[in-house]
Amino acid sequence: MVPIRYNFRSLAVRKATTLATALGIGLVVFVLAVAMMLSNGIRKTLGASGHADVAIVLRKGSDNELGSTLEDAQVGVLTSLPQVKRGPDGAPLSAAEVVVVTASEKIGAVGVTNLQIRGVTDDVLTFRPSVHVVEGRAPRPGADEAIVGQRVRGRFRGMDLGQTFDIKKNRPVTVVGIFEDGGSSHESEVWVALDTVRSSFGRQGIRSAVRVRLTSPEAFADYQRAVEQDKRIGLQAMRETDFYEKQSEGTGLFISILGTLVSVFFSFGAVIGAAITMYAAVANRSREVGILRALGFSRGAILFSFVSESVMLSLFGGLLGTVSSLALGGQKISMMNFASWSEIVFSFEPTPGILVTGLLFSLAMGVVGGFLPALRAARVPPVAAMKG
Repeated sequence: MVPIRYNFRSLAVRKATTLATALGIGLVVFVLAVAMMLSNGIRKTLGASGHADVAIVLRKGSDNELGSTLEDAQVGVLTSLPQVKRGPDGAPLSAAEVVVVTASEKIGAVGVTNLQIRGVTDDVLTFRPSVHVVEGRAPRPGADEAIVGQRVRGRFRGMDLGQTFDIKKNRPVTVVGIFEDGGSSHESEVWVALDTVRSSFGRQGIRSAVRVRLTSPEAFADYQRAVEQDKRIGLQAMRETDFYEKQSEGTGLFISILGTLVSVFFSFGAVIGAAITMYAAVANRSREVGILRALGFSRGAILFSFVSESVMLSLFGGLLGTVSSLALGGQKISMMNFASWSEIVFSFEPTPGILVTGLLFSLAMGVVGGFLPALRAARVPPVAAMKG
């Protein structure tokens, strides 16, 4: 086998072409890794919003809260079932809310975008103990006040502590608190008193969805059966974790497919670049190849040596791409959630699996780009090679 240091020396001698090719491969790996990190961020954000012991009830056929409507009279039926957990005061632990979207002016950007408004009851923090007001205070019952998620804060006009925005034209609401919820999608929402939202948007007498906390995660099957077998109400029950998983499917899949397609498209250019670099290396080192053959190295050893050199080159580029992508880790970006048609803030979430995938992708480019030049080098007759 040809010593590996021979290949290292060859790459070091051709610094300019080595660096240019590595940067091209690094760009491809960077795009792929960033797309996977963003897709992972979407799933993580929406996944953190659900709990296994919480069931959400929607109108049958609806796959999101915006397209669902329930009557107030149905709330009592849904929360009175025996599978629903009750608090110390004997009241069922539930949240019957209204969800709407409103056009909001985004700071630092032109135009407006949809922002999700959730009409909540006064005991919303009791039902969602993971939510904490980290600055300011909770809204007073009956007041036109709001608390905003910390991922919304400062991104939209009027969405900061003490500021005022119009939930509807000429219906101002004052922000009195900032809340966090462990990075869930709720942090991209604005919570306003239920009655304020219903009167502003003409939703009196209806809710978008009802959530109930179950006595245990295992109680869900019985609760679902009780809800869906009642043909009079025409509702469906889902486990909250499954609901948010479905919410992330569309956007996450779109990002993954788009990123993969762009990476594959760019990879053709990177593979061609690697092949050109290796062809040039073979052409410039034909005499060296002849000497190696004369010293007794087989065709297979020559082939393996040049493929190895191409792989080393591509792995160097892949390492550049993956390390560069880590700089975006934790950075936040807002985009439209296809399920709710509202702006939601995600962060790039790197994982070891994503970084390994990026390196394996660069390795594959190295093998594909280097094989034909290596095969050409292996087929050069020793005497002809030494003659140059």
